[in-house]
Amino acid sequence: MTFDKKVAIVTGAGQGIGFEISKQLALQGATVILNDIDTALAQQAAEAITAAKGHCIPLPGDSGDISFIRQMVSTAVTQFGRLDIVIANAGITLFGDFFTYTPEAFNRVMQVNLGGTFFLAQAAANQMKQQAEGGSILFMSSVTGHQAHKDLAAYGMSKAALEMLAKNLVIELSPYKITVNTIAPGATLTERTLDDPSYEKTWSGLTPMGRPAYTQDIASAALFLVSGQARHITGQSLIIDGGWTSISPSPF
Repeated sequence: MTFDKKVAIVTGAGQGIGFEISKQLALQGATVILNDIDTALAQQAAEAITAAKGHCIPLPGDSGDISFIRQMVSTAVTQFGRLDIVIANAGITLFGDFFTYTPEAFNRVMQVNLGGTFFLAQAAANQMKQQAEGGSILFMSSVTGHQAHKDLAAYGMSKAALEMLAKNLVIELSPYKITVNTIAPGATLTERTLDDPSYEKTWSGLTPMGRPAYTQDIASAALFLVSGQARHITGQSLIIDGGWTSISPSPF
């Protein structure tokens, strides 16, 4: 796979899966606009990728904010002349018991996970349509959009909805040669999950392949789906979980 002369936006990429996707895209030739809501994280991530000889600029901001979404697309076009790839990786997880889950928590999850993804796809697709050269859009779902998970009703609902969004957008985007797909990671070792000292051991025992995913496992699949090798794949969701959803043992 090569991404020479391609321009990409990756949201929620200050660390973890988003960072690894950004790094791999940049190291394979893409110019990456790296977004994170945390300014320091975005800056550090972009500097690390640049130090590794990748072309990456930070663009901190709230990926659930409509005006900022438009700014991201505008930045790509103004600074680099085009936009070829968008990976809507940003999302938030707000655990909570269904009986007491607050409207504030529900609305924030939907604003970022659904609204942010929907309107980023809209802004990006309008730009790709103008370019008339196709493009690739990728959403970040989760295994919790496929299997019930305690205290994640709102989050799981948002992730399942993203997969339906990708299917529906096939109708809208295919005439312009724009692909739209979704990946659904399972348990993955990131800075956040490693805050739990039992996480790796627990999920190694629950995952048929004997370990959680590494961020590289997720990034490899993401890069394939936004590459030229996947130009005839659209409206699909790929689960990357080491087999967990086949048997679905709960960690609780």
